[in-house]
Amino acid sequence: LLWIAGGWLNLQEMSRTAAFWSLAAVMFIYAVIYGPTLPLTNSISFSHLTNIEKQFGGIRVWGTIGWIAAGWALTGWWGFVGEVRPSDCLLLAAVFSLLMGIFSFFLPHTPPKREGVEALAFVKAFRMLRDPNFLIFMAISFIVITELYFYYILTAPFLKDSVGITEGNIPLWMTTAQIGEIITMAILLPLILPKLGVRICLALGVIAWPIRYAVFAVGHPSWLVIASLPLHGFCYVFFFVVGQIYVDNVAPKDIRASAQSLWAVFVLGLGAIVGGFFAGWTRDIFTKEAAEQVITNWRYVFLVPMVVTILCALAFLIFFREPEKRKPPEATAP
Repeated sequence: LLWIAGGWLNLQEMSRTAAFWSLAAVMFIYAVIYGPTLPLTNSISFSHLTNIEKQFGGIRVWGTIGWIAAGWALTGWWGFVGEVRPSDCLLLAAVFSLLMGIFSFFLPHTPPKREGVEALAFVKAFRMLRDPNFLIFMAISFIVITELYFYYILTAPFLKDSVGITEGNIPLWMTTAQIGEIITMAILLPLILPKLGVRICLALGVIAWPIRYAVFAVGHPSWLVIASLPLHGFCYVFFFVVGQIYVDNVAPKDIRASAQSLWAVFVLGLGAIVGGFFAGWTRDIFTKEAAEQVITNWRYVFLVPMVVTILCALAFLIFFREPEKRKPPEATAP
């Protein structure tokens, strides 16, 4: 129902709104509608998997395939109509939202777990922050997600300015990052996570971030910048996807969905807002007008997330400890 409502909103308002604040208001409403679907899909998956560490990557990878399909569909449509129209991405999102809403009616039945759940399960999930390990994880996740928006928002103009990729082909090239994500989730994650554990996998993920931004900061040769795009998949999977598995592992059974929602609020909600403004503010600082041209010093722009993620990696390695393995449920007498 949330996806259908979001798709309807896109079709009715988003593609027709021109004024900035009107569009921003509609986008905010859409985000409120869409936001809960992210932790819900994770909770549904975790409820039906018998070995999350080995099986979740094979499920989650289809979200990445869908991301690639959307990028290719948008690029193909622009090629078909012969012009780049930014509003087309909003209409595409509306169509996909409606289709996803219809598809959701055919998902396995997953009733809420009511045993032992207090009236406000989210409050109980919030108490997990009393655990220093969980608090450290959430704090570092929040900071890292703010640096993700340097990639999400600024990679496209960076590729256009520094590498020379045309605007119409940027979505196609950026899907190479999702190809790296597919390989990481389908092959590397099921092999490495059960052997190395959550702490080392999360550490590998956060360490990969400054490497990617260091390549962007150098900015040449062009082939190296393009070759570094698939590293985004490793960065994302080994920190955020493994992080979602970690949350499911440490949360009590009756509030796992609420714990995923807590993670989503801090990371995908508040972190995304701060990250978007921070990335834009940083770009503005290092952008100057010269000879009637707007010139951005991309080296300085990407040095900022590089330094921040280095500090996050050091803090994580020093303070975060491997969580205890979840104990299997005790057998009950017949």
